[in-house]
Amino acid sequence: MSAIAGIYYLDNRPVDLTDLTRMTDILAHRGSDGVNKWSDRFIGFGHRMLWTTPESLLEKLPFHKETSQLTITADARIDNRDDLIAKLELTHLPPEKITDSQIILAAYEKWGEDCPKELLGDFAFAIWDGSKHQLFCARDCFGIKPFYYYHSAQQFAFATEIKALLCLPEIPSNINELMVADHLSSICPDPTITFYEGIVRLLPAHTLTITQVGSTSKCYWKLDPSRELRLGSNQEYAQAFREIFTEAVRCRLRTAFPLGSMLSGGLDSSSVSCTARKILDNSAPLHTFSAVFDHITQCDERPYQDSVLAQGGFEPYRLAVDEISPLVEIQQVHRQEEGALLGGNHYILWCLQKGARERAIRVLLSGFDGDTVVSHGTGYLRELAENRQWVKLAKEVIQFSRKSNQPWKGALWSWVVEYGIKPLVSKYPILRRGRNFRRALTGKVLSQKLNRTVNISGLSTSLNDRFVKELNLKERFKTHYQNNQAFPKTEREDHYFKFHGDYFVHTFESMDKAAAIFGMELRFPFWDKRLVEFCLSLPPEQKLENGWSRLVMRRGMENILPPKVQWRKGKINFTNSFNQGLLTFERELLDDLFFNQLHLIEKYVDVKTVQDAYVKFVNQKATSNESVILWRVISLALWLQDTTLNKSDIPQIKGGDLICSK
Repeated sequence: MSAIAGIYYLDNRPVDLTDLTRMTDILAHRGSDGVNKWSDRFIGFGHRMLWTTPESLLEKLPFHKETSQLTITADARIDNRDDLIAKLELTHLPPEKITDSQIILAAYEKWGEDCPKELLGDFAFAIWDGSKHQLFCARDCFGIKPFYYYHSAQQFAFATEIKALLCLPEIPSNINELMVADHLSSICPDPTITFYEGIVRLLPAHTLTITQVGSTSKCYWKLDPSRELRLGSNQEYAQAFREIFTEAVRCRLRTAFPLGSMLSGGLDSSSVSCTARKILDNSAPLHTFSAVFDHITQCDERPYQDSVLAQGGFEPYRLAVDEISPLVEIQQVHRQEEGALLGGNHYILWCLQKGARERAIRVLLSGFDGDTVVSHGTGYLRELAENRQWVKLAKEVIQFSRKSNQPWKGALWSWVVEYGIKPLVSKYPILRRGRNFRRALTGKVLSQKLNRTVNISGLSTSLNDRFVKELNLKERFKTHYQNNQAFPKTEREDHYFKFHGDYFVHTFESMDKAAAIFGMELRFPFWDKRLVEFCLSLPPEQKLENGWSRLVMRRGMENILPPKVQWRKGKINFTNSFNQGLLTFERELLDDLFFNQLHLIEKYVDVKTVQDAYVKFVNQKATSNESVILWRVISLALWLQDTTLNKSDIPQIKGGDLICSK
């Protein structure tokens, strides 16, 4: 977790070190262990250093190599170091003395712009190639490390955070209203855009080459949905998962400082924590950070956490998050996040990271979204339907619903709609207009749900009509839905499409920024390229069989996870805690917002619609969709209220005492 920044004047103006200093100063929270700058006429780099790995203590960035006229600035952790050191013949120093940036630079010297294909790990870097007069930038496969940039005819500027771009005098700070519309509608037709006009992100698994005559962006890696792994037995699949997952955890344990791990009690975080503890083998304690619920007990996962902690070797920290407002320190959160918040559970991570900072943690492991990586295997049900294996389909749905603690009759009918009626309506659009047909087929209530399903306009009813017309949003969203309307026929296709959600890169960026303000780096073992490729290639039966989802992982974690977690049924939905927290701690603020302050966003939303939804929310009658819209409205309004567009400073962290539950 460091910070990078740079300026390339395409009109040959010399870079003013004052501008680089302004950029690195504003990123001070990302690197307390050093700051440095380099410039050569019209190109300049900046860097803020936060030591995490043992090798990072030796880094000197930006680094200029005179013999090859190459200069690099990087925020990177390279995981296949040994392999690359051998391939690149870096024998001039002992491996432990070779830094990750030196490996990246050597890889660029050997493979040129194809070098990111050879790198495993999380990285964002820029290399100035003086011999070619070009700037080469790259970002890791999943976008774990941020990279934002602004490109005009006169200049190209990049940085780890948007605020370091906004501090430059020539970069405007206008709100991007297309992003506002996307935020309120929970979609993202253009994944490159941000909340600021002209400032965009480099997409995951992409490189960007800039010269004075133009720029070229290339995708250097894609998942292959055609690859299928076939092994001899369930045990072989489980062992293969175990080996790859263990390596994904092991290579993320490199740190010269105390190590922490998030521990919710779910399958993902518990697998990461237990595997890390096993690898450490009591060589160092593993600090765990857990949210507990003293009052909203249906959200409390303490029994599962306790079963993990009983294995020993952990130093637990618990926080009673139902005694904290979901809007805790919201001004600081918004300033750091540089936009309206996407999800509502940000405050849990924010507060747990504050506890981690108190324990001098610099690396925090996370089991974030192992669900997507491993897959629950529900696409297998569509595969069974496609192959007309109705008996097996019914059996799997019933068993899956029981193991997920859902009523099996309702679940079975939901799958009939999902894998029978939806594809039928998609294939024959005329059925969308047949109200009597839909009612006869599905009943009135389901007909209404189906209408929403096949409405491809994508427009949220919460949007202001004039705003919709001004930005031609109807056509924008309609095109997006048409381009993304797919009904995968196999589990592998379904799994593959789930990796392409725009939600991932936005979430990784959001979590990165929250961790940075507390001086730490999040690491995600599930989002290891090797593990993702392995899980996608698995046969569907390894993901779902006899109602057990994520089966290969459950088997692979034998004797690592406690059985209580390994064979846990279902998972906790924290929506109830979030909603209660808003009404308990922020009722006065929300009343004022929805009835006195909506002028902040009345240009964007239909005021009466959101006010009516809020009244239903207060009376606990809002639908889940209305609750999502309300949170998006709340987050946007508070961000617009809190943001001072021409002042991008970072105020010092404040906040009251947090309640630690033993």
